[in-house]
Amino acid sequence: MPDGYFVTPVDAPQVEMRPGVHRRTMGMTDEVMLCEFFLLRGAEVPSHSHMNDQVGYVVYGSMIMTIGDQTRTLQPGDNYAIPGGIIHSAKALANTLVIDVFSPPRDDYRTEAR
Repeated sequence: MPDGYFVTPVDAPQVEMRPGVHRRTMGMTDEVMLCEFFLLRGAEVPSHSHMNDQVGYVVYGSMIMTIGDQTRTLQPGDNYAIPGGIIHSAKALANTLVIDVFSPPRDDYRTEAR
């Protein structure tokens, strides 16, 4: 990440985490991290959990998301909140852009940030 308070897409290149799932780690402090995720239609984020709280917002596209024992189809404007330790997964029904915030920041995403 660059020094200072502002981050542009040039400062935060996309990382392909798995086929069709791209992440851009944007802003970050000691307490919170902002990430942009672009999922190609059909891309999947398999079931997983992490200790970080995660909240997100669907900018465009559509995806099926399972959090714990609840499954929903999310559309633009929908959002979600995942407490740390809860198993969750997602599948893009269309090309989809979501913005996620993690607290505390994810160490595995921090180390890939520039």
